[in-house]
Amino acid sequence: MARGVGAAVAVVILLAGIGAVWLYTGVTSFEVERVNDDVYVVTNGIAGNVGVLRTELGAVVVDTMTFRLQGEQLRELAEELGGGPTQAIVNTHYHRDHTHGNPAFALGARFVATQRTRDYLVYLDADYWDGAAAGTLPNRTFDESHEMKIGGKTIRSYHPGPGHTGGDLVVLFVEDRVLHAGDLLFNREYPFIDVRAGGSTRAWDAALSRILRLEFDTVIPGHGPVTDRDGLLGFQRFLRELWSEVEAAVKAGKSLEETLAAVDLSEDADFEVRSIPFVMTRDRDFVIRLAYAEASGELRPIAVPRSTAGRRVPGPELGRAAAAKDTEMEDLRS
Repeated sequence: MARGVGAAVAVVILLAGIGAVWLYTGVTSFEVERVNDDVYVVTNGIAGNVGVLRTELGAVVVDTMTFRLQGEQLRELAEELGGGPTQAIVNTHYHRDHTHGNPAFALGARFVATQRTRDYLVYLDADYWDGAAAGTLPNRTFDESHEMKIGGKTIRSYHPGPGHTGGDLVVLFVEDRVLHAGDLLFNREYPFIDVRAGGSTRAWDAALSRILRLEFDTVIPGHGPVTDRDGLLGFQRFLRELWSEVEAAVKAGKSLEETLAAVDLSEDADFEVRSIPFVMTRDRDFVIRLAYAEASGELRPIAVPRSTAGRRVPGPELGRAAAAKDTEMEDLRS
């Protein structure tokens, strides 16, 4: 009996060790794709896509992955790709797979996000940002837009309205005509709609229409492969179809189970199912359930108070050419 128990314990320990090695390898394995001469995307299976811009002064980093360990390795990699020390970090939204690497970067560095993203981090994710990590919360915040000039490059961030969350931004590398869309674009994947934090299937369509007014050729999505305008348009068609089908079902008085059976989607024909063990599986039923909860009113945004210590920095308006006198920007030339 004792030998049997000992063997079983040994197997459990071995499996736990294998699992730990698998997890560590998954967390720390990065792939780098060169988008053009000065823009790179860094990907990992347990994080959102990271954009790195090379400037004459050093790196600009968009999103920081899920773990501090990833952030530490990402910082080193980004500074190699970006030509020098990290000059600014932009967080596209508050989710941990885009922000929890922040503490690996220098305290007091320039962290840019919308004010709502900072609010969500402080209110919905407070435990993580305790102690020294608080020094890597967004400290350059805005409501509509923000612009930086760093080492010969222009970096414009815009909040186009609610979609994935209520505080998403997109980042335009102006000279390179590359857009980092964050999780406002899941390219060929089923999205998460964070209704609790102001996300909306219904409103996401309008946000994408505003983004499409910008001047860009290439798009880095929050998840999925690098794409272009057609990729954004395809995702917009999917969201329109999803909302139209689900809203019609709710108005017809259908239950969730009836809606799951009745909704007939076609714009997701090439979508991949993604699964996070013990957390969620992003598939067709998953997005239908979220859209149904929004359309039926079963799921509503929670009230999140405005946080302090962020600094609002206005910039050019989305979709319109703002007069120079109305534009405040951070200009880093040296």
